[in-house]
Amino acid sequence: MDRGEKAAMVEALKGVFSKTNVVVVTHYSGMTVSEMSNLRRQISAAGGSFRVTKNRIAKIALEGTPFASLIDLFRGPTAIAYSVDPVAAAKVTVKYAKGNEKLVILGGAMGATLLDKAAVKALADLPSLDELRAKIVGLVQAPATKIAGVLQAPAGQLARVIQAYASKAPAE
Repeated sequence: MDRGEKAAMVEALKGVFSKTNVVVVTHYSGMTVSEMSNLRRQISAAGGSFRVTKNRIAKIALEGTPFASLIDLFRGPTAIAYSVDPVAAAKVTVKYAKGNEKLVILGGAMGATLLDKAAVKALADLPSLDELRAKIVGLVQAPATKIAGVLQAPAGQLARVIQAYASKAPAE
C-alpha cells in the first residue's frame, strides 16, 4: 500500500469519526467471512457500519477527534462498529458477541466519553432512538384517547338511562 492509499484511508476514517456518535472497538480473531458478513448485515440494518481497521491508520485518524481516547484499544485484529444512533452499534455488537465468542468487545466511546466493556453492554441495554420516539408518541396520544373516552362516557350513560326509562314505561 503506497502513501496515497494510506492517506486516503486516514481521511476516510477521520470522516467516519467526525460523523458518528458511538464507536465500539472489537477483536474479531477466528471469525469466518460468512460470520463477518452476517455481522455487517445486522449492523447495517440497524443503521450502523462494521469495519476492519489497520491499527496504525486508525490511530492516526483518531488523533484530534473526540474519540482519541480509544487509541490504546487498537492492538491485534481490530474492527470497529459505529453509528450515528448512540445505541444501534452497541446493541447489535453486544447481541452478536453473546452468540459468537470469537467477537470480543474491547470497549468504545460515545463522543469524548471512554466506555469499558461493561459500559458498552449497559449502552446496548438502552432503548434505541426509534424506540424512544415510539414511547413518546404513545405517551402523547394516551391522554387524548382518555379525554375522548371521558367525553363520550356521559353521553353514553345518558342514552342508557333514557333507554332504561323508555323500556320501563310501556311495561306499566
